[in-house]
Amino acid sequence: MSEGTGGGGAASPAVLDGHGAEVPYGRADGAFAEVGAVADAVLYEGYLLYPYRRSSPKNRVRWQFGVLLPRDWVERDGPVTPGISGSADSWYQQTECLLRTPRADAVVRVRVRFLQMQDKQIETAGPDGRYRPVESLRTADGAVHLSFEEAVPCETELVLPLGELLLGGRTALVGAAAGTDAEALPDGSGRTVRRRGEVRAVTTVVAEPLAPELYRLRVRTENTGEATDRHAPRTEALRQALLATHTLVGGDGLEFASLIDPPGGLARHSRGCRNAFTFPVLAGPPQQGTTGAVLLSAPIILPDWPQVAPESPGDLHDAAEIDEILTLRTMLLTDEEKAEARATDPRAAEILDRVETMPPEVFARLHGAVRSLNPAPARSGAERPAWWQEGGGEGLSPATDTVSVDGVPVGGGSRVRLRPRVRGADAQDMFLAGRTAQVAAVFHDVDGSVHLAVTVDDDPAAELHGWYGRFHYFRPDELEPLTPADVPGPGPVRSPRPQSPRPPERPAHRPEEGRCGGYP
Repeated sequence: MSEGTGGGGAASPAVLDGHGAEVPYGRADGAFAEVGAVADAVLYEGYLLYPYRRSSPKNRVRWQFGVLLPRDWVERDGPVTPGISGSADSWYQQTECLLRTPRADAVVRVRVRFLQMQDKQIETAGPDGRYRPVESLRTADGAVHLSFEEAVPCETELVLPLGELLLGGRTALVGAAAGTDAEALPDGSGRTVRRRGEVRAVTTVVAEPLAPELYRLRVRTENTGEATDRHAPRTEALRQALLATHTLVGGDGLEFASLIDPPGGLARHSRGCRNAFTFPVLAGPPQQGTTGAVLLSAPIILPDWPQVAPESPGDLHDAAEIDEILTLRTMLLTDEEKAEARATDPRAAEILDRVETMPPEVFARLHGAVRSLNPAPARSGAERPAWWQEGGGEGLSPATDTVSVDGVPVGGGSRVRLRPRVRGADAQDMFLAGRTAQVAAVFHDVDGSVHLAVTVDDDPAAELHGWYGRFHYFRPDELEPLTPADVPGPGPVRSPRPQSPRPPERPAHRPEEGRCGGYP
């Protein structure tokens, strides 16, 4: 995840049945609690970026994921194109998933979570007793108070019998009311006023049978508000938006199937699921199964069973594996920068407090862990020395080396079809499954494994990526060699990378670092 803060938990959700009546949490709430840390990381993804100050340019363009705006504002220039990426503004978000249950009385629980934008306005007190809005105000205690755009977490949980969902589904209100809160500043110099605009939204849940004990569940959340001004800039429209919208789906007496790695016999049904502006994955305690009790449908692409890094000491930065570097950077902020960060947002102040009071043993734990290092294969004395020994890199030539794939030597210039692994593959690689590509180089990793750098054939920037050494990397078992008859389309085969004169100051015998002609 990016450098977003993860501080603060969401407010207790309103739990409703399909008709809007409040009901007890029940057993599924415990399952949702087990994914709470991951869900909160999604909720606050990109909320406030290092160095956590209002003056930072990247904190002036905010709310990039799961943004559901009024439809008339979104479609002022035409309909939106649906896709799974939640980084595109839309007016709706749709999750479709597969669930299995042998029980006729199964209950589905859907929890819709989002942030509601809140304007924090600092006002100074005038001699006439009236308040005047200002960008900043320093009070007598030396503290600086800044106007800023905050957000309030909102949740609604729907408890719906599966039987009712099969009879046409249910629709419930999941928006948030407008509100205003005022808080006096010390010594009567002014006040902080927080204002929230009304967010209108509904969630519709429908189920359809696919086979005995197998159902497709659809959860669709829509912003039903009308834009105050459909030609207003995005910063204004956000006051009526659902931000970082995502959905948790669980239930009693049912299980969900992975759409990334569907169980046997469900691949065809999983391909029939249509997800728009969201990406559903199995969630919960770490495991390797293809079914689970909870589904997290997030506006960012995640793997099945996403986890908070165990080294993270609670809510700190991202709850991810970049905590150490962000902690070090936060330590290096000047006193003036820290003061501005504290005045910007309460979550920024919490991060600074945690960093400044972090015990040495906790900081040492942030140094990370290696989770997937394979043991180095045994080598005979006649084989190449290990990478750390003298001469270990001699004779390696990424641009001309080959590796055997299904008995076919594959190297620079070879044409292949991409077959990324179902499990353990990068989420982005899965979108390249079945595409054809050209191999640029063969790289030997320090752990003894081999990866091939490729450029995708129908990527319009393939030549540019090849020149700059920006490739996709796959293991040999993720590639299928192509024969000349398999290669799609006419035209010559590209060279591993375009040739261009090198700057005269670079010695001709030295390969360019990061390019396929040199070591990575």
